[in-house]
Amino acid sequence: MSDGALARVGRLAPGLALLVVLAGGATVVAGAVPGVNALLLGVFFGAVVANTVGLSDWARPGVETQKLLLETGIVLLGARIALDELVASGPALVALVVATVVAGVVLVEVVSGRVFDLADETGSLLAAGASVCGVSAATAIAGTIDADGEALAHVVAAVLLFDALTLAAFPIAGDLLPLSGRQFGVWAGLSMFSTGPVTAAGFAHSEIAGQWATVTKLARNSMLGLVALWYAIRYADGDTSGLRSLFEGVPRFLVGFGLVALIANLGILSGDALTAVGTASDALFALAFVGLGLDIRLAAMRKTGVAPLAVLGVQLLAISTLALTAVLLFF
Repeated sequence: MSDGALARVGRLAPGLALLVVLAGGATVVAGAVPGVNALLLGVFFGAVVANTVGLSDWARPGVETQKLLLETGIVLLGARIALDELVASGPALVALVVATVVAGVVLVEVVSGRVFDLADETGSLLAAGASVCGVSAATAIAGTIDADGEALAHVVAAVLLFDALTLAAFPIAGDLLPLSGRQFGVWAGLSMFSTGPVTAAGFAHSEIAGQWATVTKLARNSMLGLVALWYAIRYADGDTSGLRSLFEGVPRFLVGFGLVALIANLGILSGDALTAVGTASDALFALAFVGLGLDIRLAAMRKTGVAPLAVLGVQLLAISTLALTAVLLFF
C-alpha cells in the first residue's frame, strides 16, 4: 500500500471507528430492549453526540463517508429485490412517482411564491428538495440556477429538520395505520424527502417495507435529471444548453442498484453469496444511519426562518395524504 493510501486510511479510521462504536452500541441496546429498532437508535445516538460533545475534527473525514456507505448499502440491497414483483407493480409505481414529483414541485412553487412571498430561487430549491431527493436535489438545483448560498443554507436546514421529524413520525404512523409492508414502503418512498431517512423508516417497519421504500425512493431520485433540466431551461429563458443536466442528475448508485438486482435475479449468485451481500448491506446501513444522526444540528435548524418550514409542512401534509390514498387504492 502506498504512503498516500496509508495516509488516507489514517485520516478516515478515527471517524469510521466512531461510526462502528455507535452502531454497535445501538445494535446491542436494540437487541436487549424489545421493540427498539437498531437503525433508528443509531440515528439517535449520532444526533446526541453531534448536539452535546460535538463532532471533533479528527472524526470528521471518516464520518463524512456516510453518504458513500449509504449509497453502497443501497447498491447491495439490489440483491434482495424480486424483479418479478417490481415489474408487476412497475406501471402503477412509475405513475405514482411521476405524479407525486410533479405535484410536489408545482405545489411548493405556488405556495412559496404566492402565499409566503419567498424569492423564486428559494421556492425552487424547496420544491426540488421536498419533491425529489432532499438536500442532494436542492444542492444540484442550486448549481443549475446559480442560486444564492444563503438561500441554499436555509433550505438545507429546513429539509434536514423535516428529515429528522419524518424519520421519527413515519415508523409510528406505520404501526398505527393498517398498512402492509409494501404499502408502507411505497408510501414512505413517495412522501419523505431524503434517501437515508426513507430507507431507515422503511426498515424500521419491516424488511419488505425497507425494500419497497428504497426502490420507490430511487425511482424518485431518478427524476432529478428531468427536474434539473426543467429548471435550467426556466431560469435560462429558454436556453436549452442545460440538456447535460438530464444526464448529470441520474444518481450513479441507482445504476449499480439495478445491476446488482439483475445479477441476483438471474441466479448467478449462490445462496451463501446472497446472504453475505445482505449482511454487508445491513452493516453499511447501520454505519450510514449513525452518520446521518451526526449530521443533525439543532442549533442550525433553529436559525431557519418560519416560512421555508411552513412551505415544507404544507407539501409534506398534502403529498403524503395523496400518496397514502393512492397506495391504499393501487397496492
